[in-house]
Amino acid sequence: MCEPKSILPAKVRNLSYFVDGRRLIENLNLDLYASGITAIMGSNGAGKSLLLRLLHGLIVPSSGEIRWAGKQLELSVRQRQAMVFQRPVMLRRSVAANVDFALKLQREADLSRRDEILAMVDLLGLSRQPARLLSGGEQQRLALARALVTDPEVLFLDEPAANLDPGATAAIEAIVERARDSGTKIVIVTHNIGQARRLADDIVFMHRGKAIEHSEATQFFAAPKTSEGSRFLQGELVI
Repeated sequence: MCEPKSILPAKVRNLSYFVDGRRLIENLNLDLYASGITAIMGSNGAGKSLLLRLLHGLIVPSSGEIRWAGKQLELSVRQRQAMVFQRPVMLRRSVAANVDFALKLQREADLSRRDEILAMVDLLGLSRQPARLLSGGEQQRLALARALVTDPEVLFLDEPAANLDPGATAAIEAIVERARDSGTKIVIVTHNIGQARRLADDIVFMHRGKAIEHSEATQFFAAPKTSEGSRFLQGELVI
């Protein structure tokens, strides 16, 4: 069987999203690189999580388009993506059964991969534990395992370490870096400037529903191109 062509890079053109007449995303244009970790940053209400959901096809844009390697956001594209939310929902099953469920959604499931992925996220010893009895950090690692076990080409992460202690955050970041190093494209929404410095290869900075800056991470943190980006890094409120 031939290897499928990549769904990357992605191009977003003139993307807008309206709710009850309010424009939450406005004429957004963005090119997503084919590799590395892209961090989407900005103040609360800037549209970061909305953009992530639009990119993954969970909501439909009011206008504009998203193309993945020239293809529209159809089922065949979404099947090669995965997403982890800030507050993942655990099935009322064991840790292992949660991963099995994700595997069985694939047409050709390889259940032997379950233990491999659980070992990668350091949950193999808890495989028989009810998933809902795990700590917050362990549940987030299980959510990552469920996503990564399907070998997605693109992994979307919405504040995956929010409200976690430093040890749990470090564990999440290590998994994300390992996924990046294995070839998975990561797109992460984070409000944590330190986390973005540690992980990101490039930064998309959003303000009022627009991507007003997109640059290499080193450039963004050294010399933002916009006053909004500069004020954000200085800890000011950007309204």
